[in-house]
Amino acid sequence: MCFSCDQKRADYKIEPIDWNAKIANRNFDSTYTSAKTYLSIYSQIYGQNEHRLHDLTVTVGIRNTSELDTLYIDRAEFFDTHGKSIMKYIEKTIFILPMETVEIVIDEIQKLGGTGGNILFKWKMNAVNPTPLFEAVMISTSGQQGLSFTTQGIRID
Repeated sequence: MCFSCDQKRADYKIEPIDWNAKIANRNFDSTYTSAKTYLSIYSQIYGQNEHRLHDLTVTVGIRNTSELDTLYIDRAEFFDTHGKSIMKYIEKTIFILPMETVEIVIDEIQKLGGTGGNILFKWKMNAVNPTPLFEAVMISTSGQQGLSFTTQGIRID
């Protein structure tokens, strides 16, 4: 038996994040836990030897895994291979709604971070909620070949 649907699917567009629209204006009580998460990202990886580098596009996903409560991000700071801070993505605490994902994209042509880049996140959430998920997808395509892999953040506090 086969089922089909003739309804047209609405086009789904992802808009770039308007960080200012996500600024959280609130105070936090003792039910909120603060934590840090470290996420390794690779803007470049070695190929064949240490003299040949492949540039990658990086998509960082900040995922609120709670179905009920908002996640708050106080810091998202990008460091390069040598530990030098190269970008701060937020200036004020932002909110991420239940089950929402916020993405940061680092273009392949930027080559920011090098082979050992990372992002440090500082976040708050009601202590009874699941830990948010911080992950990165790195990808590159050239001709008929493609390369992709993922990393997941680790809580460091």
